Amino acid sequence: MSELGNIFNIGLLQNTLRTATPVILAGLGVLMTDHVGIMNIGMDGMMLCGAFFAVLGSCFLGSWMGGLALALLMGLLLGAFFGLFVVKFKSDEFIIGVAFNIFAGGLTIFLLRSIFGVAGAFSGNAEMPIFGLPKLSLPWLDTIPVLGPLLNNNTLLVYVSWVLVLLCWLLIYKTPLGFWLRAAGEHPESLRSAGISPDKMKYIASLLCGLFGGLAGAHLSLGYLTMFTENMSASRGFIAVACVIFGGSNPPKVFLAALLFGLIDALGLRLQSTGVSSNLTSMAPYVVTVIMMVVVVQRGAARKRKQAQLSTASGN
Repeated sequence: MSELGNIFNIGLLQNTLRTATPVILAGLGVLMTDHVGIMNIGMDGMMLCGAFFAVLGSCFLGSWMGGLALALLMGLLLGAFFGLFVVKFKSDEFIIGVAFNIFAGGLTIFLLRSIFGVAGAFSGNAEMPIFGLPKLSLPWLDTIPVLGPLLNNNTLLVYVSWVLVLLCWLLIYKTPLGFWLRAAGEHPESLRSAGISPDKMKYIASLLCGLFGGLAGAHLSLGYLTMFTENMSASRGFIAVACVIFGGSNPPKVFLAALLFGLIDALGLRLQSTGVSSNLTSMAPYVVTVIMMVVVVQRGAARKRKQAQLSTASGN
């Protein structure tokens, strides 16, 4: 019983929030492009570049703000390139996404060894320390049972991700820009006849996707950890894609799906302390992702069967 108490406690929920944050941010980026009819599977590469350049900016500019700014700048640049190839040159989005992931893996390994002179990981040194994201602490919040310890003392981007979920929902469903973004993916010809370029909306979505990818990477290397390791995105970009599909590109639903991933991941880390194999626990989040996709496929098949039945009934 005591072992269960050590696993299922407030610490598990705190770890869930921290683990889910990069997936939440990446998911918000993926759903932006999904609404304009582009599925960006290159988010993993965007996150990885964001993570490296966040550490680079933190070390060379001497502050976490410098690291965050450089990660955002890199994300914006990658988003622009993604839009250029997919929208301007009409390249296959899946091929470009795979190319982004391969490019990011090779680029960050090369720069890690060229700039910092190390292989595998860099956690800072006396000459080039890494400045992590600040943790926010509100004394009055500690007086609230359960919620106080859960919501207090998290890094900045944990709270920012919650706000961004709400802002993205408002943008997509309550503003003209959001209507145009959705129209660019669903009815581009109608949007064009109204005098608005669908390609422009796709560029905007690609840039927003890049920014969110940069934020997600910055949280990985300056918030979740204070270091950079090779391939540290660990396929979280693909998990974000699965969360977007499972949540129907709706920000609150994507948020909940990412929290589920965060819970399973945090639970797996805690189970390792009880003797459960790390190979088994590290596999658990990806098993959940596969289950998500199976549910989506079954749900889509059931919807098609229902529509077919309705069509048959109306025909009779």
